[in-house]
Amino acid sequence: MSDVWGYQPSAGRTAGMDLTGFKVEASDGSIGKVDKHSDDVGAAYIVVDTGTWILGKHVLLPAGTVSRVDTAQHTIHVSRTKEEIKKSPEFDKDKHPGDTEYHRNVGAYYERRPHS
Repeated sequence: MSDVWGYQPSAGRTAGMDLTGFKVEASDGSIGKVDKHSDDVGAAYIVVDTGTWILGKHVLLPAGTVSRVDTAQHTIHVSRTKEEIKKSPEFDKDKHPGDTEYHRNVGAYYERRPHS
């Protein structure tokens, strides 16, 4: 993935689209709903509220992990498994978005992972 922090052109995402509340599906099942998102150039992401799946935690997913946005079903599909997402660097709202090292770690984690 060349730009993990940018939406893939084929994902069906249009600029300015509000993704808050969309369901999020990993390649092997549901992981939660979008709590917030950003369209910042070079730093786009979604934050997913995992509910009870990972004990109510939030995860940060770079926009490059989004494979498809289904506006009719209000669902975002990501190209990672639940296990890959569960093992990602822990989301810390106090370190996000200002901590560049945190973003570097998250980006490096997802760039290393093969597409599922």
